[in-house]
Amino acid sequence: MQAPRSRSLGAHIRPAIGTILGAAAVALVLVVALLPSPYAVEQPGPVFDTLGSSGSGKDEAPLISIADKRTYPTSGRLDLLTVSVLGSVTGGPSWLDLAEAWLDPHKAVIPLEAVFPSGQTQQQAERESADEMTGSQSSAVAAALTQLGYDVNGRVTIGTVQPGSAAAGSLRRGDVVTSYDGEAIGDSCSLQNAVLQHGVSAASVVVTRDGASRTVRVVPKRVADGSGGTRPLLGVSTSAKITPPFPVRLRIEDVGGPSAGMMFALGIVDKLTPGAITGGRHVAGTGTICGDGQVGAIGGIVQKMAAARAAGATLFLAPKANCDEVVGHIPSGLDVVPVTTLSGAIETLEHVRDQGSAAGLPTCAATVGSPG
Repeated sequence: MQAPRSRSLGAHIRPAIGTILGAAAVALVLVVALLPSPYAVEQPGPVFDTLGSSGSGKDEAPLISIADKRTYPTSGRLDLLTVSVLGSVTGGPSWLDLAEAWLDPHKAVIPLEAVFPSGQTQQQAERESADEMTGSQSSAVAAALTQLGYDVNGRVTIGTVQPGSAAAGSLRRGDVVTSYDGEAIGDSCSLQNAVLQHGVSAASVVVTRDGASRTVRVVPKRVADGSGGTRPLLGVSTSAKITPPFPVRLRIEDVGGPSAGMMFALGIVDKLTPGAITGGRHVAGTGTICGDGQVGAIGGIVQKMAAARAAGATLFLAPKANCDEVVGHIPSGLDVVPVTTLSGAIETLEHVRDQGSAAGLPTCAATVGSPG
């Protein structure tokens, strides 16, 4: 009588052990899926009309305010676009979130270090992003007013210096950069371009430090740019201060980075010239801007095109340097025109306003040699 009971107990134990092991395996998979990953996710962020206002009630104010100078009525929209990043210096989103992002064509998964360099603190990352936005706003003012024939002077000051970067030990917080490899520097964008053009060979940088001019030697390092490539970088954040002939205030909250420059510059030009540059259309765009009007590449352009179309834009101004990322990802109903300068962006808007469409304008497909 005992033997059958013994066999019956063993038969019950084996399935029970299998159930426990199966549950443990599922639990382990769930735990791993929820662990932070070494990646970040870029997704469409908020959209801001540079011709409009931000805030509400007593806090509502125009994004662009110009004092002591005649301004003109505008119409339509000139949207600047943002990208929201999931992740921080302490880790990326969970593997479960990454799986969802990989399946969403409007999101991009990139290495975490492409957004937050190794050794950078969260405070440093936020300060750098804020400095980039401040610099882009100064460059936007300089570019717009220079386009309109005004004289504008500027200076660039070093903010954070990343530990272990090319600039560590050479440049210091508070240094005012006056030239890079013999090229005069008047805004943050001109410094970035000088570094990109010069590459990773040694460069002489003239700075003003403690009231005295001195020359330091810097050798830029190649750093991942988030798109699978690399670019030469100093590893510093900068802030630019310009001296315009009249006050121009740009207001935007909780947004960092340099990519709003071109759209702010277009908004300033529109407000200071008669007639609506948009022709009443809903226009969006992105791009860094230098004080001389050069428009540069940005990150997250696929996400920004998606945000633009979702907001109702029908025309999108893209940096020509981003054309290889644009082709094949343009949302239906959105005309994308590549630009390289502020004056070229203005000419594009005037063409669409006067002709009624973007027909006949350059396309990114033609730029990169793709059909369509």
